[in-house]
Amino acid sequence: MRLYQTLRPLIFRVDPEQAHSLTIAALRAMPKRHAPAFAPELASTVAGLRFPSPVGLAAGFDKHGEVAGAMLALGFGSVEVGTVTPQPQPGNFRPRLFRLPEDEAVINRFGFNSHGQAEASERLRKRDGQMGIVGVNIGANKDSADRIADYADGIRGMAPVADYLTVNISSPNTPGLRQLQDEGALRELLAAVRDARSAAGPPNGSRLPPVFLKVAPDLGEAEPAQIVRAAIDHGIDALIVSNTTVSRPPLRSRHAGESGGLSGAPLKPLALHALRRFRAASGGQLPLIGAGGIGSAGDAWERIRAGASLVQLYSAMIYQGPGVARRIADGLAERVRRAGFHSIAEAVGTE
Repeated sequence: MRLYQTLRPLIFRVDPEQAHSLTIAALRAMPKRHAPAFAPELASTVAGLRFPSPVGLAAGFDKHGEVAGAMLALGFGSVEVGTVTPQPQPGNFRPRLFRLPEDEAVINRFGFNSHGQAEASERLRKRDGQMGIVGVNIGANKDSADRIADYADGIRGMAPVADYLTVNISSPNTPGLRQLQDEGALRELLAAVRDARSAAGPPNGSRLPPVFLKVAPDLGEAEPAQIVRAAIDHGIDALIVSNTTVSRPPLRSRHAGESGGLSGAPLKPLALHALRRFRAASGGQLPLIGAGGIGSAGDAWERIRAGASLVQLYSAMIYQGPGVARRIADGLAERVRRAGFHSIAEAVGTE
């Protein structure tokens, strides 16, 4: 933490997207290390997968499946790669990533820049499966004539190399994508996803990877219940709540007016409210994963008590450094003990 705080002013002088590329290059060059051991109280089983810690890395950092092992070694209990699209695409024009240090926030409008399914699949096929849980976040190509078919292709193509798959229909940076959250379109999509997963077959004779659905925080009053019903009906294994927001709470940064998805600390109240809405709509029938504005053990504990079985973060790492995941995990273990629980799973939904 102290070292990163010393280096942060230098890092922040570099264009944010360039700084991210340099970080990925540095992580790729690091010698391989084993994943750390976590307190046993932090382990839990979600969607049939054993997570050693509930603190995962959200999609968006390791877009192309280059450094999943390195991030697990740095203290994340799981890593979500992507978003990966069927065909390579450059994404939106630069600049498309903005730091808002005064707000501990980030705005991005990447637009699913991806090296494509084939490259990500080849990288992930070579990874050490013993290191930990690696999921793959899949999306549709911007110019696709059939986005539902793109998701089906993503399921079939990435199922053999993923511990779980996330269907991302909640990015605000691909025009029209969020319309797939509408009930009719969502049911058509999830039916195609279910059929594609069945057709893919389990890799190496093992079980089929579970499928998660990532939703937006900017939803109407009736939408959480509609999404939950559709997810349960089509065998979705968990919901990730939530993606970035297109809304703009009061911000101090000069970049506040940039278009794109807002993440980081200002997203926290909205994402927490969305999580509570989905918990109420699901009644605990569907596992929830909390994301958006999580930057401390207190934030993570609040999401868990509000109904999240797992949490994910990314923006906090930009402001606190790569050790944030391990610090949050250690803080959660302490809270579990103080509350008198035997495991983190006992705390889920106890607020």
